[in-house]
Amino acid sequence: MRGMTIGQLAKAAGVGVETIRYYQRRALMAVPPRPLGTVRRYPEEALARLAFIRRAQEMGFSLEEISSLIELPAHDCVTGRGFAQAKHDELGERIEALTRMRSRLAGYIERSVERADGACPFLAALNGAGD
Repeated sequence: MRGMTIGQLAKAAGVGVETIRYYQRRALMAVPPRPLGTVRRYPEEALARLAFIRRAQEMGFSLEEISSLIELPAHDCVTGRGFAQAKHDELGERIEALTRMRSRLAGYIERSVERADGACPFLAALNGAGD
């Protein structure tokens, strides 16, 4: 019998069986037919699909976005580039926001070292006592 069981596929892809089932519920992966009296067998393409999903996740794409990416023909570079550009821009905005947060936290840390009266600038800010 050709193909892999779901357990074999999961092991080969480095994911859990429940991850594959979840992707199937989200329509990111097809559910292969189950021949009478046997178990489902997944083709090699299923392993490639799992690798696609994982690589896209590593680049920050959501499962909803990945669903759209999966539908793109491999030669549709214009649309693919659009997805890449949008994610690039989104990540840039997130990096800027995280950099601002990190800077604020560094300021709180620095000011908390300087405090001799025991008041914590960070906790004061969280309690709404200014910045």
